[in-house]
Amino acid sequence: MSHRLTAPAPGWTTSTDVVVVGSGVAGLTVALNARKAGLRAMVVTKAVLDEGSTRWAQGGIAAALGEGDTPEQHLQDTLVAGAGLCDEEAVRALVTEGPDAVRRLIEVGAEFDLDEDGEIVLTREGGHHRRRIAHAGGDATGAEIERALVAAIEADPGLELIEHALVLDLLTDADGHASGVTLHVMGEGQRDGVGAILARAVVLATGGMGQVFEATSNPAVSTGDGVALALRAGAEVTDLEFVQFHPTVLWLGPDAKGQQPLVSEAVRGEGAHLVDADGVRFMVGQHELAELAPRDIVAKGIIRRMHAKGTRHMYLDGRHFGAEMWEHRFPTILAACRANGIDPVTEPIPVAPAAHHASGGVRTDLHGRTTVPGLYACGEVACTGVHGANRLASNSLLEGLVFAERIAADLAALNAAGRLPARTVNIGAAQAATPVPLLPAGARGELQHLMSAGAGVLRSAESLAATAKGLAALADPAHGADPSVETWEATNLYQVATALTTSAALREETRGCHWREDFPDRDDAHWHRHVVHPLAD
Repeated sequence: MSHRLTAPAPGWTTSTDVVVVGSGVAGLTVALNARKAGLRAMVVTKAVLDEGSTRWAQGGIAAALGEGDTPEQHLQDTLVAGAGLCDEEAVRALVTEGPDAVRRLIEVGAEFDLDEDGEIVLTREGGHHRRRIAHAGGDATGAEIERALVAAIEADPGLELIEHALVLDLLTDADGHASGVTLHVMGEGQRDGVGAILARAVVLATGGMGQVFEATSNPAVSTGDGVALALRAGAEVTDLEFVQFHPTVLWLGPDAKGQQPLVSEAVRGEGAHLVDADGVRFMVGQHELAELAPRDIVAKGIIRRMHAKGTRHMYLDGRHFGAEMWEHRFPTILAACRANGIDPVTEPIPVAPAAHHASGGVRTDLHGRTTVPGLYACGEVACTGVHGANRLASNSLLEGLVFAERIAADLAALNAAGRLPARTVNIGAAQAATPVPLLPAGARGELQHLMSAGAGVLRSAESLAATAKGLAALADPAHGADPSVETWEATNLYQVATALTTSAALREETRGCHWREDFPDRDDAHWHRHVVHPLAD
C-alpha cells in the first residue's frame, strides 16, 4: 500500500478467511456463498446492515425471464445503452447467468410480485425493448431483496458482522497480496476505535459515490470509500467520468441537497409522460423510445428543455394512472411525493436529473478480481465492464448478484485447491505508508458544490478546470484536520472527485452519460477506450 488515510494505529486485531466490506446485494451474496463453501466470512458495514443503496432500488432487477425474451436480446439492449464501451464477455456472463441467479435469490426468500397465475410480473424500463424487470412491493424491490438477504445472514450464527464501521485502508503482506483492512468502529464495545481485520481475501462491495454531488439518489453513506481505498492501494480504477444522472428525481427546490427521492423509471415504463409546464411531451421525436430512451438521452433531453424554457425542472405526468394504480404499483413513490406536498394522482410531479449510479469504479476481471492480488470488488464500487458508458436500467442489482456469485465461486475454488493461505501482515509496516492529509469536515459541502457546478450533467474544459482548481484549494495542507469519520469521508470524496474530474477532462468527446458541451460528438477514432487510474506517467 503506497498511501493511507491519516489515522491512529490499530488498537485491536481480529481475523477471518474473507472480509466483505459492504452489506448490499453484492456484499451479502458474497458472504452467504462463501459460507456455503465452508469459508469463514466477516461482513463490515458502515451503518446498519440494511442501510446501503440496495434498499433504495425501486424499479427492479432485469433478467430474461419472460416468454419470448432471451439473454441475447438483453445483451443487445445493454450494449446499445453502454455506447460502445461495454465488455461484451462481461455482459454475456450477466445476461446468461442472470435468470438463474434471480431464481436462487427467490430460493433465499425474496418475494417478487406475481400475477394471478403465480408467474413473476415483469415491467419495462428505459432502453429495454421487452418487459423484463421483476419487481417487489410495487416499487420496493431493493428493500425486499435486502430483507431476504439480511434474514439469511442473521440465520447463520457463524457469519460475523461489524456494523457502524468505516473501512480505512487495505492491508497487504510482503508479496503485495491483500491481507485485510484497517477500520474505525463507531460506538461502544470490544471493537471501539481503529482496528484491523486480517483475512485471506478482501471483497469491496461499498456501493457508490453519489455524495460527491450536491443532489443524488444515493444514501448519505455513499461517499466513495471503496474507490478511494483502491486508489490509495494502487489498484486500477477506470471509467469514473461515467456517472449516470437519473432523469427523474423529485425536485424539491433549488436549495435541496443530499439524498433526494427517486421517481423510478418504472413509472415511465408503465406509461407516464415527461412534459414541460405547457404539457408538451418533449421526448417524442427525440428518440424512437421517447420517454423510455436510455437514461443519458432522457437526462440530456430534460436538461435541454430546461435551458430552452429557463426553468429548473420538468414534470412527469402520471395522472391518467388513477389512484388505485398509484397506491398498488407505486406506493413508495406516492408516499414520498405526498410527504413533500405533491399528489401524483391529481398533479404532475416536478423532476430533474440527479447523480444516481457510477458506471465506473475499481477495475475487475470476470471473477471480480482487481489488479491487486487478493482484492475483489463487486456491485457499484466495481467496474466489471457491464455498464460501459451508461448503465442500462435495472442491470445494477443483477450485476451485483451475478458477479458476487462469481467471486464466491472463485474463492471456493482457490480454497479447495489450497491456494487461499493465511497471510502474515506487518501492521507496523503498513503504518509507514505515506499518510494522506485529511480535509476538514466542512469542506464536504464546498466539494459537492464544485462538482455539481463543473463536473455534473454538463461539462466543458473550462468548467472542469475550475472544478480542479477549487478541489486543489480544498486540499491545502494548511487546512489539515484531525482524524474523524467526517474528515475521513471528506478526504475519500476529495480523492474520488479529483480522479473523476481528471478523467472527465481527458475524455474530449460526448459518450453515454459523459456530456462535454465543447466536444458534443462521440469520437470512436480517439476515445473508443477507457481512462484508467493510476494514470501512466
